[in-house]
Amino acid sequence: MAETEIGMSTDNIKGLLLALSSSLFIGASFIVKKKGLKKAGASGIRAGAGGYTYLFEPLWWIGMITMIAGEIANFAAYAFAPAILVTPLGALSIIISAALAHAILQEKLHTFGILGCALCVVGSTTIVLHAPQEREIESVKEVWDLATEPAFLLYAAIVITAAVVIIIRVIPHYGQTHVMVYISICSLMGSLSVMSVKALGIALKLTFSGMNQLLYPQTWAFTLIVLACVITQINYLNKALDTFNAAVVSPIYYVMFTSLTILASVIMFKDWDGKNASQIVTEICGFVTILSGTFLLHETKDMVEGSSQSLSLRLPKHEEEDEGLDPEGIPLRQLDTLGPK
Repeated sequence: MAETEIGMSTDNIKGLLLALSSSLFIGASFIVKKKGLKKAGASGIRAGAGGYTYLFEPLWWIGMITMIAGEIANFAAYAFAPAILVTPLGALSIIISAALAHAILQEKLHTFGILGCALCVVGSTTIVLHAPQEREIESVKEVWDLATEPAFLLYAAIVITAAVVIIIRVIPHYGQTHVMVYISICSLMGSLSVMSVKALGIALKLTFSGMNQLLYPQTWAFTLIVLACVITQINYLNKALDTFNAAVVSPIYYVMFTSLTILASVIMFKDWDGKNASQIVTEICGFVTILSGTFLLHETKDMVEGSSQSLSLRLPKHEEEDEGLDPEGIPLRQLDTLGPK
């Protein structure tokens, strides 16, 4: 595989460019979808309460189309570059979301928030420069063999079991008050969907290069898994966005989704095989830098310049509205008041 002067393969560079364009589209889609959900909720049952009036809201569909465009670019990126390179770059979508929230939703960006954005860029650059090369795969059957190894089967079983338990046992009691509930489902299923998306992307790349992979049942099995996981993600992400502020959902979703996806990729594709300890530690440090920037951006979202106010979580959207407060700009209860009484 050919490498450039900076030590990155041409496939990794293609994946990098596609991942960057994906972040642009997805970052914008969070804001547009949020405005569509708010508009739909004002005239019908909110998505967080089980309503689907947002399906008749054009603004939500614009956001959805923008997100689909970003996901297509992301899909293509996984066909060229390893998940450990592509997935962390999603942090850039948070920077875009923060900038657009400042301009469109009138959410102020604190100086520490700008520092958080800078940390995300530094961490992303570190990961890009130390990312492993894409594994050479000649057939979708090879990916299927990787997916059916005992270690990854165990991971998949744990993920599916956890998601089912959360849906059946946890959501009825804590779905409307704990942001982690909906996001956990999105992230757990998302890690499986990324592995299947990568497999499907590889199959299509090989097909377009003249080696038809559509004849293999494994290609269609990965397609069904992608559809099931993505539908689940969209459903619960809509509930999370409608129930909680975008400033809360976006960074937490990124952190959980990225962490689980990297774990799944390391288990399935063995991304760290053949890398020495210093390379692995450097990549982990880059990821931790991104996490630090993401949380700094999130935690200072409600702070104003010169304020000594403590960092806080924010109430779900419907509780803010019920109390007559501005649903976009006022920090409310602390974490210890969100637990069950």
